[in-house]
Amino acid sequence: DPCRPGVQDSIRLCAAAGIKVRMVTGDNLQTARAIALECGILTDPNVSEPTIIEGKTFRELSDLEREEVADKISVMGRSSPNDKLLLVKALRNRGHVVAVTGDGTNDAPALHEADIGLSMGIQGTEVAKESSDIIILDDNFATLVRVVRWGRSVYANIQKFIQFQLTVNVAALIINVVSAVSSGDVPLNAVQVRILKYVVPGNFQITGQSFSQDILCKVQLWVVYFYVSL
Repeated sequence: DPCRPGVQDSIRLCAAAGIKVRMVTGDNLQTARAIALECGILTDPNVSEPTIIEGKTFRELSDLEREEVADKISVMGRSSPNDKLLLVKALRNRGHVVAVTGDGTNDAPALHEADIGLSMGIQGTEVAKESSDIIILDDNFATLVRVVRWGRSVYANIQKFIQFQLTVNVAALIINVVSAVSSGDVPLNAVQVRILKYVVPGNFQITGQSFSQDILCKVQLWVVYFYVSL
C-alpha cells in the first residue's frame, strides 16, 4: 500500500527533531526496503546489514551484540513479536528512550516494555490499547509529531516559568538581605513578596504561551524511537 499523505514530511520533521524512526515489520526485506525508501526512513537503496536486517539474524545474536547492532538498525524485516521486544530491550539497555507504535495483539509485549507505548485507536485491538500508554485516535503518524511538539512546548514553558520564579525570588532575597544589613530595615515584607510571586502577569503569560512551529528543531529534549509495525 502507498504511504499516507504527510508521512514523508512527518519523518523528516522527526529526523530534524532528533527522533530516530525505525520500521519493524513481518514483510520480507525487499518489501520493507521499498516501503522504507518511500517513507524516507531509508535514503540509500543499497544499504546492507545492520542498517536493514532480518529478525532471525537479530534474534540469533548475543545480548551484547544485539545492543551494539540495535543502534544501527533502521529497518527490520521478517520479524516476530519477540524480535520487536528484543529490540526494545536492547535500545533501553543502551540508555535510549523508546516509543513503540502498534495495533495488533502481538505488539502488546513491545508496547508494554517500551517507555511510551502508542496504540492505534481505529485499527488497534483491545489488547494493544490496554498495553499502551497513549491511544492515537486517528491512526495517523503525523499525530505523533504534534504530540512531541506540544510536549516540548509545555516543557519549554515550564523552564521559562521556573527561570522567572527564580529571578523574582533571588532578586527579592538579595534586596532584603542587603537592605537589612546596611540599614536594618526590610523593604519587602512577606505580603509584597507573595504579590510578586503570584500576582505578576508574567506567570500567566509564560505558562500560557503556545508552541512555535520550530520548537522541534530548537529544543532537543528527547531522543525517542518510534517503531512502525506494518
